[in-house]
Formats: sequence, structure tokens, C-alpha cells
Amino acid sequence: MENGKRRGPGNILFVIMILGLLAGMWYTNRWDSNAKRLTYQEFEKIVEDQKVEDVVIIQNNDVPTGRVKLTRSDDDAQWVLNVSDVNEVCQFLREENVEYTMTDVPGEDWFASAIYPIVVMLMGVLLLLFIMNRQAGAGNKAMNFGKSRAKMHDGSDKKVTFADVAGLQEEKEELEEIVDFLKAPKKYIQVGARIPKGVLLVGPPGTGKTLLAKAVAGEAGVPFFTISGSDFVEMFVGVGASRVRDLFADAKKNAPCIIFIDEIDAVARRRGTGMGGGHDEREQTLNQLLVEMDGFGVNEGIIVMSATNRVDILDPAILRPGRFDRKVGVGRPDVKGREEILKVHAKGKPLGDDVDLKQIAQTTSGFSGADLENLLNEAAIYAAKDNRVFLRQDDIRRAFVKVGIGAEKKSKVVSEKEKKITAYHEAGHAVLFHVLPDVGPVYSVSIIPTGMGAAGYTMPLPEKNEMFNTKGRMLQDITVALGGRIAEEIIFDDITTGASQDIKQATATARAMVTKYGMSDKIGLINYDSDNDEVFIGRDLAHAQRSYGEQIAGMIDEEVKNIVDTCYKRARHIIEKYHFALEACAQLLLEKEKITREEFEALFEGVEISED
Repeated sequence: MENGKRRGPGNILFVIMILGLLAGMWYTNRWDSNAKRLTYQEFEKIVEDQKVEDVVIIQNNDVPTGRVKLTRSDDDAQWVLNVSDVNEVCQFLREENVEYTMTDVPGEDWFASAIYPIVVMLMGVLLLLFIMNRQAGAGNKAMNFGKSRAKMHDGSDKKVTFADVAGLQEEKEELEEIVDFLKAPKKYIQVGARIPKGVLLVGPPGTGKTLLAKAVAGEAGVPFFTISGSDFVEMFVGVGASRVRDLFADAKKNAPCIIFIDEIDAVARRRGTGMGGGHDEREQTLNQLLVEMDGFGVNEGIIVMSATNRVDILDPAILRPGRFDRKVGVGRPDVKGREEILKVHAKGKPLGDDVDLKQIAQTTSGFSGADLENLLNEAAIYAAKDNRVFLRQDDIRRAFVKVGIGAEKKSKVVSEKEKKITAYHEAGHAVLFHVLPDVGPVYSVSIIPTGMGAAGYTMPLPEKNEMFNTKGRMLQDITVALGGRIAEEIIFDDITTGASQDIKQATATARAMVTKYGMSDKIGLINYDSDNDEVFIGRDLAHAQRSYGEQIAGMIDEEVKNIVDTCYKRARHIIEKYHFALEACAQLLLEKEKITREEFEALFEGVEISED
């Protein structure tokens, strides 16, 4: 094994052939392989200087020619000399009193003369065949380049059903008729009904779109082909279209079945748009997909399901009836759905008596199913680190902070001055969260630095899910965001850079109120949102330009400033009114570093809460 891969037999055969050729070359050159060539004059000089250790004369049988092998005494080097008259050499050696040995030249080697050339030729032929075979293999891979990369699940692996999908009740009901069609298509065909050929699952990432598609296949008990939209697109034009054809050919052989294309926006983006114009390969792939989706009959039993979170950039042709003629919105779960999802992911995780999934569902407003699964997984990791076999509420609370804000860095050295500034900053936020009616209550306040670069955090606990965001709620969000900066001004008569993210958030909210939601009396009910990113998501370059003049731009800036200034005055009035709570909260934070909802609300005990 090498790097987790076993050497193939072809590679071993290749090495054996190379070693055989090298061995043959050594065999033919084994005689005198280490000897050095010598001239006759150099030979005479070595003999006359008495530097001879050993001399061997190899004479031919029929003629007096031969070879002289000489070993020097000073360095044990071997020398070779070819001579035309062996008798002359013998006479010279006798005159110099040098002993020598006479041998015959070896006879003809039958292996070297007959067998070895045949072996070398065979090895050469085998080596040539091996190289041609490898090239043929590479050619086969090239021929398979246009084959579909979809993976087929035939139900032999773990089956996912609607029981495994929590928090998506209406979505499951809408997809049940797809399951019924796959189980009993004749019931629909005999009355002339046409089942949707394509179902597009639309929603934010992590909300369960892929899980829903798997559940449909599991409930129907049919083969399930999965592929990503990016698997179709290659640098070579025509490959993607070939893969689409091959995918639908395989699907027809296994009908009834489901084809699931994840992240279809990678291949079905609007044609002929963007900064660089149309991409030939992607457009050909999309064209082939359009043809295949609208090219098979009612009774073929192939359902195409796809998932995307950017339905706005898809080509209109793929959304028309006959292709993706049904869109199922898969949104983020509400508080009831989050509780159901937590119960599903809590299976197999022993929970302590203090764990309250309902409260966790209330705390995790805006979390998707994937976020909730990750939350419980992080909590389980905390429990395992503490060598416990069950999860506590504190594990989930710590995991919530880690997932939402970043892991707390308790070991980070913070000066007393910075700790005091952070305490009053977070206390300013917390007071406003508690007093304002639509943004609280406070769940936790901390001055422990986090992994996301924050010096502390104030976490609210939304007690109800609201479908719409009201103007009053957005104004309160801006007011809360400014609370930290105002607390710094009041206590230290100075300001820091710690409120930069708060100011950015407040400004963005105010600008959205004016330009996108029509919440400004001065600007009116006109949308001035510029959509500057449209050029990068498949729209026309002209859309990146601002669609209003300088006068309107000035009015927008003025309205944004008025909103922020009004919220600033409101926030300062509230913090000055509840200055006692600001001080008490900051001192408690300096003492404990983190306080809970109960500890914070105890600071207002016996005090009537009102803005005025």
C-alpha cells in the first residue's frame, strides 16, 4: 500500500520488464566492466616500473592475438590491453621477470548469441504492448468524459421517509401527490391528468430541500439519481449536454424514478447575460436540459426535482409549465417547526432533566434545520469533553454562543479599562432590549471576548416569530444598536471604535427603510434599491447603475440621517432614565463576566418600565 492505493499489476509488470532489460545489458557487458583501457606504451612503462600485481594473457586458439589483463600493485586497478602478438608480450614479460598466466579466450556463449537477443526482442514487444494498452485506457477515459456522473440510489442503502423530515408539514403534503403518482401512475393517466414533470424546491441553504427530495424517493420506493448542477459544466463545449443526455437515458431505463439536480442555478442560469456574455458550454447544457425535460411522455414516470436558493436568476424557459411547473417554497422553520426539528436531532443524544427544547426553539429564531443540527452536535461535543454521557442546558447554551457569535476566549488578556468600557457598552444594549417592547427580552449578557472579534455580546430572546418586520420594530432595532455608543459617551465622556459594527448595522437598516420598504414620508412609496450585485448573478450590466438622480440621492441620505438621529435621541433618553440599571448591570458584569436573563431582570425589580 502506498498513500492508501495498491499498486496495480500493470505497474508491477512494467517494472519487471525494465529490470529485465537492465539485467541483460549488464550480462553483455559483465566482462571487464570495471577495467580501464591501456596503450601498449603505458603497459611497458608499468611493467618496467615493477608496478605489476598480476598479469593474465588470454590467447585466441587459432591466431596469436589476444587480450592482456593487468592489475597494478600500487592501486589495485585493473587494466585491459588488446594485442596483435601474444608471443611478443610473453617475451617482454619474461625479460622483465614478471610472472603471468595464460588462458584461452572463452568459447562462444550460446545464451548471449542466441537466447538473449530473443529475450530482449520479446521484452521490447511486451513493453510496446503495455504502453499501447495504457494509452487505450486513457482513450477509454476520454470516451467516458461525456458520461453522466449521477449516483443512483436504489433503496438498498438507508431509506429516508417523510417521518425523518420535521417542521415542513405543508411542503410534505404538497409532495405526497408526487409519491402517489410514482406508486400508481395509471390512476392519473386514465383520467387524463398530467403530473408535474419537474418540481423546484426553493429556499435558503440548510432548510431541508435535499432531504425532502430523498424522502420523496424513499416513500415511493423508486430509484433516485442525484447530481449537482456543477457536475454538468466543463471547459470543453458539448460535454455538459452529453452528460444530460446520458443521465436521462439511464433514468428511462430505471423508470419510474426521480432525478434530483442540486444547486441547479449552476447550469440553468439566465442565458446571454452577465459581464462576459453567454457561456457556450453552459448554454448548450441548459438547452439540452430543456429538451430532455419537455421531451418524454406522460407515462414514462420520470420526475425531475431540483433545489436552489437563487430562483431569481434561473432562465425563464426552465420555469414554464411542462418543465419545472411546480415550485415548492422551503423556508426557515417557525418556533413549532424548530421544536420538531430539535426533537428529531435529539434522538440518540441523551438529554438531561434541565434541557428545555421549547425554550431552545424560542431562542433560535432564524435558524435553519442544518443550523439546529449543528447546534445540538456542538452541545454533544461539549458534553463529551466534560466526560458526561448526557447533554445539559448549559452545553446547548454554550453551543448557541459558539455557533451564533463565536467561541468564548476566556484566556484572552483584557485590561481593566477595556473590560470596564465593554461592560458599560453591553449594559447600554441590554437596557434598551429590556425597555423597548418588540426587541427583547435579554437572554444573556457577557463581556468575555469571542472568536469573531467581539469584546462581548448581548443576546436577546425573541418570544414569538413574526412574519413581517414592522416600521416600529426596525426603529427599535436601530435604537438598540446605538445603545453601546451612548453608554460610552455618558460614562466616559469619550467614544471608542467598538461601536463600528453597531453603526454599520443601524445605517443599513435605516437605508433599507427608505430605499426598499417605502417607510419614509418624504421619499414616498418608491423603491430606490440599486441592486448593485445583479451584474454578477446573471443580469444586464446596465442594471448595476443607479436608477435615480443626485437630488433623490441627497434626499435619501438626509432621510437616513434623520432616522438615525431620531433613534439616537430616543436611546439616550431611555439610558439616562434607567441610569441606575446601566450602572448595576455594568458592575455585575465586571464581577461575574456573564449574567443570565434572571440576574439581569432582577435589576429592574419593583421598577415600572416605560419609555416616558
